[in-house]
Amino acid sequence: MSEQMPAAEMQTITLEEASPELRQVIKFESVPEEMLPMVLGVYQASEEAVYEAWNSMPASAQNVLDNFEQFHALVAVSQSYSGLDFMEQVRNMEMPDTMTGEEQEQYKAQLLDNVLHTAIKDLIKQIKKARLKPNMKREIRTIFES
Repeated sequence: MSEQMPAAEMQTITLEEASPELRQVIKFESVPEEMLPMVLGVYQASEEAVYEAWNSMPASAQNVLDNFEQFHALVAVSQSYSGLDFMEQVRNMEMPDTMTGEEQEQYKAQLLDNVLHTAIKDLIKQIKKARLKPNMKREIRTIFES
């Protein structure tokens, strides 16, 4: 995630501009309105990394979903919740006095990057499991039914 376009150069999309798949996941998961800017920002900023993850999955796992956009939407919401949890935890994190403010910020950014990568890995694991478990596959597909 750290190789993405700087936030100052990126214009955030609106919910209306988001993919139908993302809107569906937001609706299904009842994402609070306060989180929408974060979800939309993550969705937009993570596309390249998510596409690489999608391409790394076997075709049998990709076939659990209808397309990349469904995977991208699931990842964006998952990463947003993971990121929010992380930010809550980092607020109370004790940092060594030997670290400068900049070092502390870099450390926190690296931890957040790890959390976001883990969210992708976890979703990939779930999708791979769903290939072999019809109930899991049905649950995932239910998200995208109108």
